[in-house]
Amino acid sequence: MDNHNSTSDGDDELQHLVVKIVDEQRPKLRVSELSRVLEPSGLSILSEVSVEILEGSVVGIIGPSGSGKSTFLRALNRMWDPPKHTVFLDNQDIHDLDVLSLRRKIGMLFQVPALFPGTVADNIRYGPKLTGKKLSDDEVTKLLALADLDSSFASKNGNELSVGQAQRVALARTLANDPEVLLLDEPTSALDPISTQAIEDTILKLKKTHKLTTVIVSHSVRQIQRIVDIIYLLVEGKIVEVLRPDRLSEASHPMARKFLELS
Repeated sequence: MDNHNSTSDGDDELQHLVVKIVDEQRPKLRVSELSRVLEPSGLSILSEVSVEILEGSVVGIIGPSGSGKSTFLRALNRMWDPPKHTVFLDNQDIHDLDVLSLRRKIGMLFQVPALFPGTVADNIRYGPKLTGKKLSDDEVTKLLALADLDSSFASKNGNELSVGQAQRVALARTLANDPEVLLLDEPTSALDPISTQAIEDTILKLKKTHKLTTVIVSHSVRQIQRIVDIIYLLVEGKIVEVLRPDRLSEASHPMARKFLELS
């Protein structure tokens, strides 16, 4: 991909960039001119962000603190309610979907795991139970395995787990809803290196075996380079660079370059 200078024309172009990873892939998520302005201050959090996220891809969102990364991520499953006609799942406006149904289709893992009272198995069964489905012990074991945990964890209580183990249980709980898209908001920032690697391995495994579309926000540039197909650099609410992981050093936007140099 050619670099883009930080001129106004370049910025306008970057808001509508579409990066094709594989020609046969179709857009799973489409974001069209998404903006958010805080009232009454008038502070712009997101400014006309337009991207396509291809089915089965792993997309990384990086940028300085306060650049709008988490706001963008939360718009995708209406944790923050975006304006109508700005976010589409399989070409359908997400406002046309029931919120609970949408959040089953687009699951989210947060920075700090929050498990429900009860056992690990209770947590994993929670989502399907809401739709009248009871997961078998074997299904629970398979979900634990996806999150790199063995079957012995099923009977443990959440307060017996380390933060890393709890995060993997939270991931298994999210996967129990059989999501089509997985959103990850700094999922390993509180984890040790071993737990971090387990989460990263799971993301890559899900891409390979389930073709799961994943969007991850991370402050770790190295992590992003290890696991994603394409990187969006978000600065002051705007996508200023779209690059492949092996070409991240080619970023030309001044703030993006400074962020990368300091990361």
